[in-house]
Amino acid sequence: MVSMAWTYLVIAGFMEPCWVIGMKKSEGFKRPKWTVATIFFIFASMYLLAIAIDMDLPVGTAYAVWTGIGAVGALLAGIFIFKERSSWVRILFIMLIIVGIAGVQITSGA
Repeated sequence: MVSMAWTYLVIAGFMEPCWVIGMKKSEGFKRPKWTVATIFFIFASMYLLAIAIDMDLPVGTAYAVWTGIGAVGALLAGIFIFKERSSWVRILFIMLIIVGIAGVQITSGA
């Protein structure tokens, strides 16, 4: 069974690409609505990360999973939303990040 700490951590991780998308769409914080959305998702993501860590997830594990989810999400957002270059090698490395996230979670003992 997945603990609430892991649930909070995964939600926090999925908020990471949201603020990255918002930051890109804000055009250097010149567009107020996107700027507010960016700030909201930054704080919400960090708040949920803090709760997950406070619920006794190991800090290194929590941070690695959080940043990994965010990195994969940002890469995929770049490819699908912002039409950035994609290749089989890039997809391979995204998959390696996902395997690493799973490995860190599985071996954390939390």
